[in-house]
Amino acid sequence: MGSPFSPRAVLPHDLEKMENTDMAKESRKLHIFFIPFMAQGHMIPMIDTAKLFAARGVKASVILTPHNASVFAHAIERAGSSAGGRGSSSTIQILALELPPEFRLPRGIQNLDESRSESESGEFMRASTELEEPFRRLVERHRPDCVVSDYFFPWTADVAGSFSVPRLVFNGLSFFSLCVDDSLRRLQPHATATADDAPFNVPELPDRIELTKAQLPDALKYRTAFTELFERVHVAETKSHGLVMNSFYELERKYVDHFRNKMGKKAWHLGPVSLCNKDMSSVDMAERGMKSSIDCNDCLSWLDAQKPGSVLYLCFGSFCHFTPSQLVEIATALESGDCSFIWVLKNGTTLPDDFVDRTEGIKGLIIRGWAPQMMILNHPAVGGFVTHCGWNSILEGISAGVPMITWPVFAEQFYNEKLVTEVLGVGVGVGNRSWVSWESENSDVIGREKIENVMRSVMGDGETAERVKGKVQELREQGKKATDVGGSSYDDLSCLLKELESLCC
Repeated sequence: MGSPFSPRAVLPHDLEKMENTDMAKESRKLHIFFIPFMAQGHMIPMIDTAKLFAARGVKASVILTPHNASVFAHAIERAGSSAGGRGSSSTIQILALELPPEFRLPRGIQNLDESRSESESGEFMRASTELEEPFRRLVERHRPDCVVSDYFFPWTADVAGSFSVPRLVFNGLSFFSLCVDDSLRRLQPHATATADDAPFNVPELPDRIELTKAQLPDALKYRTAFTELFERVHVAETKSHGLVMNSFYELERKYVDHFRNKMGKKAWHLGPVSLCNKDMSSVDMAERGMKSSIDCNDCLSWLDAQKPGSVLYLCFGSFCHFTPSQLVEIATALESGDCSFIWVLKNGTTLPDDFVDRTEGIKGLIIRGWAPQMMILNHPAVGGFVTHCGWNSILEGISAGVPMITWPVFAEQFYNEKLVTEVLGVGVGVGNRSWVSWESENSDVIGREKIENVMRSVMGDGETAERVKGKVQELREQGKKATDVGGSSYDDLSCLLKELESLCC
């Protein structure tokens, strides 16, 4: 009698069975739903995340309302062809979320960026809960293997659970800000602050981080509609399989470990997800999110005419409003400063006519509306980035190797400023001290002298400039390696895919 481990001949019917099994495995793709919240800062990184999954052989379905589907259709089609190979567009697709007849968005707005007030944004958030039943029907019809949902859609946890489909939370924030938020919510260190501007230490973090009560979100200091939303978000997270994060280990290693080990959260870092667009054409860059408000070729031609590292790029996101007096201070600092600039402004923002006449097209470019930010940041002429500290912008700045001047206004932006300036050392703060509601005009006026001094410290050739440039360039290279084969983010996605495959067997 032979050994139970001795080889035996492979018979023809065995070979046929093995081939059929292999073919079945090869043809069976994970099918994952990606449902982003309707705001540019949420849709763009989640669509990039869907591209990453599609590039690894996943069938990715991005769930969008009809209007937003039309905005992203061409970019997703091009990405699908690239991921699928041989012209196939089957690996990534859009599924339109058919709205119920009674679905009424406030003032007909199609995403949060179009709302004009906090009450309007709250109405939009409430209206978005009406997407639950249409989404349930999509899940029932397509039976995906997993749902990756924006954290602003807590109701997707119950929908996914009712079909025994694992739900992953897409949280477009940093590990650092989530760790800070957890400490503040649990331990309430700000409750004993003697004054709004009195600094207090945020406990139980790997680094000593000081904030003031004035820098905290309203929803943390007293009950608002957003307080209730975030409570639902946290409950839904406990029902989910884990979180996917737009970050990379080398960027936030202490806070990734803290989040996983001290807070006990299950999370995978997959970023910087914008680097999935390594071969992005100028058209893709110009239409990333929305069609650019400036001709891409005109912008590139102007940048090509500038010296390397000589241009300061200013962009404060979709929601920030500055008072006329603050705009005058920024304009004066830009005009008297030593560097050229590109300044992105919301439509309808009024600048002094004489400033526009003297500078536009000569010393600077003014873009009203949507800017091709990735294209601009990655141009060698750009040497600094004035940012509101939104996480997408920070990651895009780091991925381009551009030092930052931080000007946080609301949301978690003051947390992110601490990461950029104190933990990573890749930026310098302009000195804004107070959190304001996103619909409000920023009341703290930063003077022109202070703005110009910070500009000079980052854009000049002094010790501060050399230090932040060196650190951001180092992180830029680490970010590229993280997303390459064998990198930390690439491997984390591999682990996640294996886990999802095991759940679906």
